[in-house]
Amino acid sequence: MVPKFVKAFEIRCTVGKPSFIGQDDKAGRRQLIAITGGEIIGFALPYNGTVLPDGVDSQVVRPNGRAELSARYGVRLNDGRSFYIQNDGIRTVPAEYVETVLSGGIAPADAYYCVTKPTFEIYDDTLSVLNDRLFIVLATRYPDSIALEYFMVEIEK
Repeated sequence: MVPKFVKAFEIRCTVGKPSFIGQDDKAGRRQLIAITGGEIIGFALPYNGTVLPDGVDSQVVRPNGRAELSARYGVRLNDGRSFYIQNDGIRTVPAEYVETVLSGGIAPADAYYCVTKPTFEIYDDTLSVLNDRLFIVLATRYPDSIALEYFMVEIEK
């Protein structure tokens, strides 16, 4: 058996500026980023719709520049079904961008390594594939948005 990654859907979120909570040399920089909306675009899974406003990405950027993040937001599909996503993962940058991210700045999109593992809360059995498969997300950070590619892990026999 061989695992295969299939692009299930993509989410493009618009985000606000980070809200600075606190920072020290031990814990790093704590910040919250509002998820203000966006869209979901279907690929292997035919999900199309909108990202609901009022989500949040809670992050701590450690002194070495690695961010530990936990984003939570809702999605409403065009057909009225909805689901909730909790997306936990890490984001790293090369050494030359550590001071940039520790000061609340944004590094160039291609400088980030950002991978997350989502979990889903569904309210309609027709969305059960979200809980019956493992997903991995590759994320690309831009100054006012983030692109999230959701890959479903399938097994080839």
